[in-house]
Amino acid sequence: MKKMLLILALSVFGFANAQKGTILVGGNVEYTSRTVEAVTGKTTMNAFGFSPKVGYQFHDNWTAGVEFAIGSSKQDAQMSEIKNNNFSTGAFVRYTMPLSETFSVFADLGAGFRTSKGKAYDNNNLISENKANGFYTDLTPALFINMKKGFGLNFSIGGLGYTSSSYDNIDIDERSFYFNFGKTVTIGISKNF
Repeated sequence: MKKMLLILALSVFGFANAQKGTILVGGNVEYTSRTVEAVTGKTTMNAFGFSPKVGYQFHDNWTAGVEFAIGSSKQDAQMSEIKNNNFSTGAFVRYTMPLSETFSVFADLGAGFRTSKGKAYDNNNLISENKANGFYTDLTPALFINMKKGFGLNFSIGGLGYTSSSYDNIDIDERSFYFNFGKTVTIGISKNF
């Protein structure tokens, strides 16, 4: 029994050391489509997002890097249309704890700047435009499943975060805090080189 525990401990330690000095590349892709039919008409909303990240694993358990996110959404309702585009860029730090050669848990702490632009149309006529700038910070715990040679899947079930935005042409400052553990499921991919 002692030999088995020693072998298990050495294999976990060996797996952790195998990742030191590697480059982490990963990200998520998301797509949302929603349709609401009511007496007043039909409303459709489509949204797309892509959020890649690149980091350097400078310690057995620690990775630091940069992250980006781009997204767009479009909402159609009868004769009106709303389009939004957003972009964010920032840095992240990740702490990873290997559980076995196949499974690891990690937490990402990210922070950075964000910007968004929106346009609203009525009967194909532009009726308003807005632009906002702000910042974000978030903490996301996740599970990594090593599929083969450092390539794997990331699963998270929510997180904790704060965003702030100030609009340029209208006197609105927006702040939001979220805590959504168990409400969202995110699946991403990553690869250590």
